[in-house]
Amino acid sequence: MHVRDLFDIYPTTFSFEFFPPKTPEAAEQLYQSIAELEPLKPQFVSITYGAGGSTRGLTHDLVVRIKDRGVLDPFPHLTCVSHQEGEIAGILERYAAAGIGNIIALGGDPPLGAAHDRSRDAFKYATDLVRFIQRFNAREGGRGIADKRGFGIGVAGYPEGHPATPNRMKEMDYLKAKVDAGADYICTQLFFNNHDFYDFRDRCGLAGIKVPIVAGIMPITSVGGMARMADMAQGTRFPAPLIRAVNRAGGDPEAVRRVGIHWATEQCRDLLDHNVRGIHFYTLNRSTATREVFLNLGVKDSSALMPARKATH
Repeated sequence: MHVRDLFDIYPTTFSFEFFPPKTPEAAEQLYQSIAELEPLKPQFVSITYGAGGSTRGLTHDLVVRIKDRGVLDPFPHLTCVSHQEGEIAGILERYAAAGIGNIIALGGDPPLGAAHDRSRDAFKYATDLVRFIQRFNAREGGRGIADKRGFGIGVAGYPEGHPATPNRMKEMDYLKAKVDAGADYICTQLFFNNHDFYDFRDRCGLAGIKVPIVAGIMPITSVGGMARMADMAQGTRFPAPLIRAVNRAGGDPEAVRRVGIHWATEQCRDLLDHNVRGIHFYTLNRSTATREVFLNLGVKDSSALMPARKATH
């Protein structure tokens, strides 16, 4: 289903993120997690794309496998780094042939441990990639794509600020450029203070950004995981009350995990109370934390939280 229709039908969407496994053991863990999360009935799942396109083939294989299973709707990531127009067009053609209807367009990270000359990339910014996908949509006229409007497009937003753009006013200009280029919705980086999200949402409104904004949530499950989150998100802020709660756990892994689940649950409860358009769980290919948050919210699956309404187009 085209992502615009999802937002027309559901006041709030729920979605999960997975990344392609690189070993047989990781693959077994992922497919077990997917099987355990399917009963929660998310509106879609996103599949990441490694730095510099390093997991290109793995991403495609995982996306197609999930699509063929027929239970979850996969939205693959697509990035600018290390790609030329012909490569991106080929990827889009393969996804169209597989019945994939939505893409998440990102700037992307350079390859790990290697110098990279961005001047050689066809797309310098996610805005360029969004424009290219929309040109592909127009050129194809919907041919081979599940929806005649072409691919739906998601882009990233940063409630705490983009690490490469310290000027927050410029940052909003760049975000609006992605939307003006044809993005259908925004999914945010993970955050732990909902006030950051609400301020970001308000600033988007003031900038004339009208597309739905989905909140990115990642439950803390360990102290080591907090450090990895900080590195991965490049600037994630942990509120003092959350740090105090983790410190009170005294290093007990299970106690830390309970603190993280409780914090994520209360974030989601508050977001729902403030009419968030979507909640996107960064699962790290695990199912337990996300399932516990749903259980704490008192529901068996996401449809219980979302009274459907008739699509307007």
